[in-house]
Amino acid sequence: MRAMIPYKKQHAKSRLSPALSLEEREHFVELMLRDVVGSLQVAGVSDIDVLTTPKNGVPSDLDVNILFSEHELNNAINGYLDTVSEPVLIIMADMPLVTPGHIKEMKSIEKDLIIVPGKGGGTNVLFIRNPDSFYVKYYDSSFLNHCRIAEEMGQSVHVYDSFLLSTDIDEPHDLVEIMLHGHGLSKSYIDSKFGMKDNGKSRVKLSLCQ
Repeated sequence: MRAMIPYKKQHAKSRLSPALSLEEREHFVELMLRDVVGSLQVAGVSDIDVLTTPKNGVPSDLDVNILFSEHELNNAINGYLDTVSEPVLIIMADMPLVTPGHIKEMKSIEKDLIIVPGKGGGTNVLFIRNPDSFYVKYYDSSFLNHCRIAEEMGQSVHVYDSFLLSTDIDEPHDLVEIMLHGHGLSKSYIDSKFGMKDNGKSRVKLSLCQ
């Protein structure tokens, strides 16, 4: 089993701009990448590919293979899948709530395709046992896209239901989930920037640290 992480640092996470500056966002996405790589390594995944472009600057001290592509996401990943013959886990870099236990559990499920749906119909993780018999189609309702592709290609599917893995970090309110459930570098960074306040309703909100 190997893993692949699509990674974008430059001008990253614009939807977090109400909470973090551009410089802070670019630093934060690097910390999230480090947390994802760390969980994969603890789970025993030694072959980790980070798919990016030259301008996105993957940290040189990470023990990963850095692959460059100028293609858009789908073409870049499908081109990558054409080059691998072993099972591969595709996980997004904004998934700092992933744990080694998640990785090990997905690996143990005896299906051709494991899909972790994201909020709003997205796809946060794909574990593809037969990369030569699958292709990806992200954006729009990518969860439904990937279920349909698996059916077309005759692949068995397991939908991995996990609150933590369904939580990618896109909006300011997602940062609360890191503070509540996170670990590692990304949690430490967000904890240093924000606190939590009770607004008298069912949700807690961010508050700036004084």
